Amino acid sequence: MALGRVLALALLCHGVISGPAGVALSAQRKLHGRFLHITDIHPDAYYKVHSSTDEDGACHRGKGPAGPYGAETTDCDSPFSLVNATFDWIAANLRDTIDFVVWTGDSARHDGDERLPRDADQVLGTNTWIADKFADLFANAEGKGLTIPVVPTLGNNDILPHNILLPGPNKWLKHYSHIWRHFIPEEQRHSFEFGGWFDVEVIPDKLAVFSLNTLYFFDRNAGVDGCANPQEPGYKQMEWLRVQLQFLRERGMKAILIGHVPPARTESKKLWDETCWQKYSLWMHQFRDVVVAGLYGHMNIDHFLIHDKDEIDIAALSGSSELGARVAMEDELSVMSASDYLVELRNRWSKLTPPPGKRGEVAKDGKRKKGKKVKDPWGERYHLSLVSPSVVPNYFPTLRVLEYNITGLEDAPVWKGALTGVSRAVADEEASSQKHLELRDLSGETDVDDTTLTKKKKKKNKKPKKTPPHDPELHIPEPPSKSSPPGPAYSPQPLTLTGYTQYFANLTRINNLSLTDLSTSTSARPAVITFNEQDAGESGSEDRRGGWRDWLLRWRSGKHGGKKPASPHPPRPREFAFEVEYSTFDDRVYRLDDLTVNSFVDLAVRIGERVGAKGAEVGSSSEDEEEEEDEDEDDDQESDVESDGDVETEKKKKKAKKGGKKGSKKRKLNKTWLHFLRHAFVGTLEEDELKKLY
Repeated sequence: MALGRVLALALLCHGVISGPAGVALSAQRKLHGRFLHITDIHPDAYYKVHSSTDEDGACHRGKGPAGPYGAETTDCDSPFSLVNATFDWIAANLRDTIDFVVWTGDSARHDGDERLPRDADQVLGTNTWIADKFADLFANAEGKGLTIPVVPTLGNNDILPHNILLPGPNKWLKHYSHIWRHFIPEEQRHSFEFGGWFDVEVIPDKLAVFSLNTLYFFDRNAGVDGCANPQEPGYKQMEWLRVQLQFLRERGMKAILIGHVPPARTESKKLWDETCWQKYSLWMHQFRDVVVAGLYGHMNIDHFLIHDKDEIDIAALSGSSELGARVAMEDELSVMSASDYLVELRNRWSKLTPPPGKRGEVAKDGKRKKGKKVKDPWGERYHLSLVSPSVVPNYFPTLRVLEYNITGLEDAPVWKGALTGVSRAVADEEASSQKHLELRDLSGETDVDDTTLTKKKKKKNKKPKKTPPHDPELHIPEPPSKSSPPGPAYSPQPLTLTGYTQYFANLTRINNLSLTDLSTSTSARPAVITFNEQDAGESGSEDRRGGWRDWLLRWRSGKHGGKKPASPHPPRPREFAFEVEYSTFDDRVYRLDDLTVNSFVDLAVRIGERVGAKGAEVGSSSEDEEEEEDEDEDDDQESDVESDGDVETEKKKKKAKKGGKKGSKKRKLNKTWLHFLRHAFVGTLEEDELKKLY
C-alpha cells in the first residue's frame, strides 16, 4: 500500500497521471514571466448591428452606425461577436505564453436601456458564459482542470441592482462561488460565500494573487458602511488581507492585489469610502516588502495612481477625522469628466518630489552624485495602482499583457490547479485561530510615525507625541524589517513588474462601415464636447460647468453618432485582430525602465511639469524642443509686411506679437502630458480634441 502511494505521487509529480477533479498537473510547463489583465467585458445579448447608437436605440434597435464588432466611443456594450473574437485572439496569440490571468470584473451589460431592464438571470447568465469561456480556453488536455490559474473579481455591474452588495452570506456570493468553481481554491469556496474575497498562489510558494471584493469598499454601495466598524464586511476583508499578507511575509512570498473599483482619490472626488482608502493605504505601506502592485479596472481609461503615505490619517480609520469633503465619482466617466479627473491627478503629480538620479536610478549607497544623502531613495513613501482600460468599446477594446522578472525562477514549480495541500489547510486554520493577530501598532517601532500620519510639523530633534489609535480594535501591521531590502515594487528583483504591452482593436478600421449623415437625429453628440462659456451664461465658473455637466453626462452616441448605414446590405468587416497600441518597453515618451514605483513617480513628475520660459518642458527630449522652435519660426514668418506705407504700424504689431509670444511659450504643450492623455482614451481622440481637453 505504501509503495503504491509513493508510485502514485511520483507519477503525479512527473505529470503522467492527473490529480483530483479541478486540478491540472503539468511538470513540463515553464514560467514565461507574462500574464494577462482583462477587464470590463460587458457582453450584451441584445446588441444589434446597424442599430442606433443614440440613447433611444442603445445599439438595440433603430438604424445607425453600430458596427459588427461594437460601436466605439459610445455607451453601448459589447456584442457577442466582439467577445468571441477577443477569446479567439487570446487563444491564437497569448494562451501558451502567459502564466496566469487576472479578470477584474463587469461581465454583464449595463442597465442603460429602460425598455430592456436587466434581471438576475441575465447578469448571472453572461457571467457564467464568460467564466465557461475562460475554463474552456485554458482547460488541460483531459478537460478536468486548468493549465494556468484565472483569478476573477466582482464588478459593480455583476450584481443587481448594480453597485449594491449586502454583507454575506447572500445569494449573489453563493451564485458566484459556483460560477467561479474553476478558479476559487476549493478550501476557500465556503469562506468566499461570506465575503467574496480569496487568493490563489499563482506561483506556489512565490507569488499569490489576492482577489479583493472592492464592492465592500465602494463609496456607492449603500448596503455597507466602510471599513471602521468590526461588523462591516469591509472591515473583515481588511483584517483577512492583513493576516494573509503577514503569512506571506513569513513565508517569503509576494502578492499582487486585484480588484474592480480602483482606490482612486483626488482633491474633490473619490471611489472608495474614506475609511477603506485609509486602511488600504496603511496596509500597502506597511506591507511594501510583500505587495508588488495593485491592478484594477472599472474606469475604462488607461492611467495609474500614486498613493502617498503622508495622506494616511489614523483618526479616519475610526471615522472620527474631519477630512476634506470629496464627492463620489461618477459611476461611468464621460470624456469630459474623465479629463477633469485626470487634470486633478496631474495637479497632484506636479507636487511630487522627483526620484533621485536620472529617471529614478538610485546609487547603491542611496546618495546623489553630489554626495547628498537621499532620505527615501527607493520611493517607499508611495505605492502604485495600475488601472487598465476595458474590452467594452467605450473607447477601443483593450487587453494588457504585463511582464515580470523571473530571474532565478525559471525552474520553479508552476501552478498545478486548486490548492488542496496540507500546508495551505494549516495556514488557513492558523489564520482562523488568530483572527485578531496582535501586531505592533503605532506605539511600537513602526516607521509610520505620528508626524507622518497627522501631517503635523515637529521641531527638529523633538520627539513626536505617541498618540494611540482612536479605534481600540485597530491592529496596525508591522513594517518591513529595517534590515530587509526594498520589495519588488521598489527595486528590480525577481517578481518585479518589468513592463507591459497594451493591445487594442481599432474598430473604426475593422468594422469598415459605410455611413451617411442622419439629419433627423436629435440626441446624437460627438465623443468630445468643449466647454463654451458664452453658451453657458455669465454666472460663476462652478455654475457654468455644472449646467454643462448634466448634459455632458448624458448618453454618448460616439464619433459616428447621427449617421446611418449608406447601404441596406450587411456590413463587410475586415479581419478582427488586436494590435499593439504601445509598449512600455519601447515607448520613447514614457521612458519607463520598469514598473517600479520610482519609475512611475518620475513619469508622473514629467506629466505634471509646467512648460518653462523657453517653451520646452524640463526633461523633454531634444526632438520636442526642436519642434517647439520650429513652431516659433513659423509664427515669425506669418508677420510679413504687406505695404511700405505703414511700416511703423507693422513694427508695433510685430512687437506686440513678439511680446504675446513670450506669454504663449509658457502655455506650450507638455508633450508627455499630451501623450498620457492620448493613451488614456486609447487613441480614440484626434490631436485637436486632445488639445481642447488639455
